Amino acid sequence: MAQASSRLFDNVGRMMNDAAGVADGVRREVESMVRAQAERFVMDMNLVKREDYDALRELVQTQGAELRALKAEVAALKGAGTGDTPPKP
Repeated sequence: MAQASSRLFDNVGRMMNDAAGVADGVRREVESMVRAQAERFVMDMNLVKREDYDALRELVQTQGAELRALKAEVAALKGAGTGDTPPKP
């Protein structure tokens, strides 16, 4: 009788271990499906990539600085003029 109950407990233990393995496999499969669905959703939204955003932001900042420098140069040239401004059309 003791041997039968020991075998029963061994079988129950194996079944629980197998169930835990199956549950872990299901969890990984669900995570994979959710990740794939989220990636598809983001791709459908046509969002900009972070690298592209950073590159464009840097370009805009550089051009903004160049524009300010050119405006200052134009203002300095206008101030250095002789006062003779050509007539406006």
